[in-house]
Amino acid sequence: MGLKNNPLGHHKDLLGALYVILLMFIFSSGCSRSSETPVIDFSQTVSMEKPQPAHQEHPALRVAVGAMISPKETFVHYRQLLSYLGNKIGRETEFIQRKTYREINELLGTGHIDIAFICSGPYAAGKERYGFELLAVPQTQGSHYYHSYLIVKNEAIRRLEDLRGLTFAFTDPESNTGRLVPSYWLAQMGESPEKFFGKVIYTYSHDNSILAVSKGLVDGAAVDSLIWEFYRSTNPVMIASTHVIRKSEAYPVPPVVTSGHFGRDHGKEVGQALLDMHKDPEGRQILDHLRIDRFILPPVDWFENISRIEHIAAFVKRKDHGTEKP
Repeated sequence: MGLKNNPLGHHKDLLGALYVILLMFIFSSGCSRSSETPVIDFSQTVSMEKPQPAHQEHPALRVAVGAMISPKETFVHYRQLLSYLGNKIGRETEFIQRKTYREINELLGTGHIDIAFICSGPYAAGKERYGFELLAVPQTQGSHYYHSYLIVKNEAIRRLEDLRGLTFAFTDPESNTGRLVPSYWLAQMGESPEKFFGKVIYTYSHDNSILAVSKGLVDGAAVDSLIWEFYRSTNPVMIASTHVIRKSEAYPVPPVVTSGHFGRDHGKEVGQALLDMHKDPEGRQILDHLRIDRFILPPVDWFENISRIEHIAAFVKRKDHGTEKP
């Protein structure tokens, strides 16, 4: 079953639906703080197809996209990219979709996924635990880096401090730009999201976080700079009512990794196909749709700054919950 292209011009119905869902959620939950973080599920999961039998000579290449560097309406082009990789190494492609980054990481760790785009944060935190092998990172607009943007709609909100007691949207619990970075900013203030904000929700998409802010359904959100900038250049209406009040330091763009169960030789084969993709006319066309210049193989220590802020944010969280020893 193919995916239909989802052009930006068809967003009106989606916006209306999201608006109603969010209003129902916010008004039903009241204005008081809660010890539990409510979750808004904007997406549907797709059941994982049954893995190919192990005895097959060329089992399907099982692939997933857990983190995107462009909006969800470019999803069809990610499907094309993954099919392209399968063709290059002579395998059918089995696409596996999950809602959260953690689910993708777990499936990679158990060998139920062969390769995936994953978020920079989960890679830095889980490469040892899950045995991720780094294949490549995309270069976009001449850079291998991105930022977290703190966005708001109300022009009276000019600093992170102005969001105290208000409603805030994270993307995914494991997201670097969508959760880890703003949690780190709060940690520098000696605060945690649970105590600082009046309410925290999860949208599970940078696109949805931008929509939530632009509709005034939340007071602020942290989003991927690449996606916000994509809309600014291709569909300014999408972000017209939002503005950036803080920009993080630069972090490495989300990488493509392989499962430790996949096999080093197979991983090198896929990695080489990625590194050569910009030289091939078909590959070049797919990359252009995704606004990717090319893939490169970075040094592993590129992700050290993410590990650093994760440790600091985790320390403050443990301290806030009374589990950190003096």
